[in-house]
Amino acid sequence: MSAAWPTVTLGEVIDHRKEFIIIDELETYRRPRVQLHAQGIVLRDAVPGAEIKTKKQQVARAGEFLVAEIDAKVGGFGIVPDELDGSIVSSHYFLYGHRPDCLDNRYLGWFAKTRAFREQVEAQGSTNYAAIRPNDVLGYAIPLPPLDEQRRIVARIEELAAKVEEARATRQNSERELVAFGNSYANAAFESANYQTRPLSDVCVIITDGTHQTPRYVDGGAIFLSAQNVKPFRFMPKVHRKISHEDFAGYTARNKPMRGDVLLTRVGAGIGEAAVVDQDIDFAIYVSLALIRPDTTVLTPEYMVQWSNSPIGRACSRANTLGKGPSQGNLNLNLLRSFPIPIPSLDEQCHIVAELNALQLKLDSVKVLQSETAAELDAMLPAILDRAFKGEL
Repeated sequence: MSAAWPTVTLGEVIDHRKEFIIIDELETYRRPRVQLHAQGIVLRDAVPGAEIKTKKQQVARAGEFLVAEIDAKVGGFGIVPDELDGSIVSSHYFLYGHRPDCLDNRYLGWFAKTRAFREQVEAQGSTNYAAIRPNDVLGYAIPLPPLDEQRRIVARIEELAAKVEEARATRQNSERELVAFGNSYANAAFESANYQTRPLSDVCVIITDGTHQTPRYVDGGAIFLSAQNVKPFRFMPKVHRKISHEDFAGYTARNKPMRGDVLLTRVGAGIGEAAVVDQDIDFAIYVSLALIRPDTTVLTPEYMVQWSNSPIGRACSRANTLGKGPSQGNLNLNLLRSFPIPIPSLDEQCHIVAELNALQLKLDSVKVLQSETAAELDAMLPAILDRAFKGEL
């Protein structure tokens, strides 16, 4: 904190305020949600009074400092925005009004986002009791320059924060455009009018799944994989469960996976994600995965994986799910066998795979740069706040 400014406790500039009302069952009430990590306060919902069980509630006023009793140590606090004036909170939240003759509540709102403030909250009490009490808040320290300086600091912070958000929005738009370009390029690779479309069953030797029995996991035994082991283009067998060798023999009697096979996810949000088995290891699979063995005289595994993971292929998988929908249903094997896949010549398949792999390498390199930029942007606001409350801004 700044050595040039006096440091005071919050109890000198804010007051704990309680304003309780009795809920009217015929009225509708707005309830705020205090976001963690000092990310502010937003509307949670608006509900009829008849649905609110605890009839005694507090009224929050715009500009007040709102602190969550339980979540304060993980950044559950912030300034009540104007649009939530008159919203209600339970007694598990604390509300504080400020003294406008010595404190700008926007200054407090920004200070509450600093590491210096968070450390004070996290240090309060014992590790066995996460909640804080109303008087704990009043004991936190804050640097207190004159009001005019507080307002100047707030204006400068908001100016710089807006620039950070503008840069973040530009980066996010660039990322979306990058994904859209990659998807468009991949779709175009499979949409040539010259390609014959054939059912997947016509160009594969095997299309099956794993065991339908509930697995019996053991500490030692054979490798057993499920949907978590397949991501787009990536076969990930390192994290796995194990089953007895006796069960393993039964599970692989009709569908022992081999190098060059394709594994495709049949359930959940990852429906349609596919990868080539690129390792010589023995494993069995659960019903959540489909095992596909292309006829390599007409279809290469790498081409099939590119098609399966493309927007066209994923859309085909999602459109053919059974159950509650693409994020919860499952991909029926009979439907999978009927998938219409475009089949160019083997040479053209290899060319398409090479082009898409080269594009993905370029996209990945750009994504790495974007990730680094995102990390830099994320670090900028904390750095700005640190300097601001040290009197260096």
